[in-house]
Amino acid sequence: MNKSKDFLRRIVQEDLNAGKYPQVHTRFPPEPNGFPHIGHAKSITLNFGIARDFQGLCNLRMDDTNPTTEDTAYVEALKDAVEWLGFKWEGNVRFTSDYFPEIYAYAIELIKMGKAYVDSLNDEEIREYRGTVTQEGKRSKYADRSIEENLDLFERMKNGEFPDGTHLLRAKIDMAAANMKMRDPILYRIRHAHHFRTGDSWAIYPLYDFAHCLSDYIEGITHSFCTLEFENNHDIYDWVLDTLNLTPPRPYQYEFARLNINYTVMSKRKLLELVEKGIINGWDDPRLPTIAGYKRRGYTPESILNFCEQIGIAKANSMVDVAQLEFAIRDDLNTKVPRVMCVINPLKVTIINYEGSEEIEASYYPHDVPKEGTRKLPFSKEIYINKDDFSENPPKGYFRLTPNQPVRLKYAYIITCQEVIKDANGDIIEIKAIYHPDSKSGSDSSGIKVKSAIQWVEAKSAKKVELRLYDRLFKDEIPEGIEAINPDSLKIIKDALIEPAVITDRPDERFQFEREGYFYADPIDYHDGAPVFNKIVALKESSAKKKKAPKTAERPSKKVQIDGEVTPMTAEEETRFEYYTKELKLNSEVANTLARDTKLSRFFQEALKIHNSPINLANLISNEVAREFKQKESLTFTPIQIAQLVKMIDEETISTKIAKEVFEAMSKSGENPEKIVQEKGLIQISDPAQILPIINDIIAKNPDNVAKYQAGNKKLLGFFVGQTLKATGGKANPKVVNELVGKRLGE
Repeated sequence: MNKSKDFLRRIVQEDLNAGKYPQVHTRFPPEPNGFPHIGHAKSITLNFGIARDFQGLCNLRMDDTNPTTEDTAYVEALKDAVEWLGFKWEGNVRFTSDYFPEIYAYAIELIKMGKAYVDSLNDEEIREYRGTVTQEGKRSKYADRSIEENLDLFERMKNGEFPDGTHLLRAKIDMAAANMKMRDPILYRIRHAHHFRTGDSWAIYPLYDFAHCLSDYIEGITHSFCTLEFENNHDIYDWVLDTLNLTPPRPYQYEFARLNINYTVMSKRKLLELVEKGIINGWDDPRLPTIAGYKRRGYTPESILNFCEQIGIAKANSMVDVAQLEFAIRDDLNTKVPRVMCVINPLKVTIINYEGSEEIEASYYPHDVPKEGTRKLPFSKEIYINKDDFSENPPKGYFRLTPNQPVRLKYAYIITCQEVIKDANGDIIEIKAIYHPDSKSGSDSSGIKVKSAIQWVEAKSAKKVELRLYDRLFKDEIPEGIEAINPDSLKIIKDALIEPAVITDRPDERFQFEREGYFYADPIDYHDGAPVFNKIVALKESSAKKKKAPKTAERPSKKVQIDGEVTPMTAEEETRFEYYTKELKLNSEVANTLARDTKLSRFFQEALKIHNSPINLANLISNEVAREFKQKESLTFTPIQIAQLVKMIDEETISTKIAKEVFEAMSKSGENPEKIVQEKGLIQISDPAQILPIINDIIAKNPDNVAKYQAGNKKLLGFFVGQTLKATGGKANPKVVNELVGKRLGE
């Protein structure tokens, strides 16, 4: 695996190269207040994946600091999720509550240093005193309590002498801080509640911001990865560890974008509401984005891991299309699972000229001939087909059975309709047909031409099954609440018929029901007497969903699915694909796009001759250039110009964000990217002579912050860097700015 593939892995690699840590040690630290969802899967694969990639360690730690919402059932669900995804944690499962005595001792130390105090303001007063983004806060009068009084009150809080909400322990930092999280944040609160592990031994509990960094330090964590909502908490993380002057090495926090998926909610609060109101059937309902839900629906660990790999690790939040997740499971199952026949809406067919019975051998893997595995299909004069596979008045382009059009029974014979039987209401209830004895699949000498093969089951041997057809839980792309529930998210079919070989005493199996989708034997409700199958995913995304989905909804694989069938690559395309993935190390989806399109592939190869940066070139060409090919008869730019653009990105002459602006200009005017960058003044500024006057001006305008920085508030370095970047329109080189600001403030 390429360890420098994302910015977090680059940070880890740089730290190891610099000898900052002898070994990487990460952690996955969920709060056990709900079942883990697909967002947790991303965090699991990140933390355990980085530990694996760098031969390090990863802990599983439960952030159990809120006894009113946590439960052992959630702990077990989290453990199961990690194990199901194929990871192992270092040692035993850890709990923040394991460290309550040590965290309490650190709080005592802060009080003794005059860096923490017991506050007695109520919640409303605390909000009022905090101030606003544009108005400084006001420190509580209780901050003047003596160290002795604070120690006494804090111990009595611990002993349970005060009711909830009477007192709080707060850090004494800066009520004028630009980051409002730093305005004397709360470290401990009183909570008389039974803890599922520590019982009633504690009446106070540390808040996440205080407990998290200290738990990381106690465990020897090196890299603490958090999602972007904790970005403003970063300063508290550093302040606690720096103020306590803990023995190095110490951990550092890094933020990455959380996972957001359309047609899905990720809030545990909203998921809990769905469970508690009975809108869905528990945390493992197959419609939920929980790991337990995906597991019960039939998703594989590999599909979840591949999905997380495909979406990558980013610095900015964005919305991922749920179709990418659906594609991941299709792509994983396509080559793995056996194909079988299931008749969802049965229509009886009597073959009037057939006598006796036979067994027809059929492959489980007709799409992959070398793959072994067959089953016996019973055949007799009475069979069932799907009602949709017969039309008395067929529309144009209908290739299945009609009164005048024969059809093949898949793996078996060609049949021709002789008579249509209807009930009193005029509904078709039976088809009388004849079969052609010399038309058996594999040895057909009948000369009859048919355009389609339909599925069927033999009447006496077919097994009745219940099918649960799951769709997206929400009908809105960005659901606000339960009012957006999709009323058709679950449809149950009670009388489907399936070939007998599917029903076994090993129900933990997945199948492709041909032309219907991928199905999984429900691990809870399935039994021989009443087999139940959950629909994992359709064979392809419906046209209705595609209209609503973003352009990048379906990410193709090496093979493209069309109406349940798989269209393989040509030999030439296959050769290109293998070269792109194995030699150039391209992502399989990007490689597929290029390999299947001769024009794109030729464009890519020409650009690669000019600038050898295959991954960046491929990404730009498979997305931006491909879009231009679709929209225009001819391009306004050349492979040479695209190579020049990517070269400027690689050399950090421009950022990737600026590169998009340049590309749009190229697509309109056809001008060279260097000219566009020059004329628009988009070149990154790295000359200290240009940057220093701007820094000097900002320093002159902010004397108070300069004084605070020089008095020890080193976090204000970020303020001056940010102001400089803003003043240059984001064009100043951040590395140069950091260095210059640090030197200037240190003078």
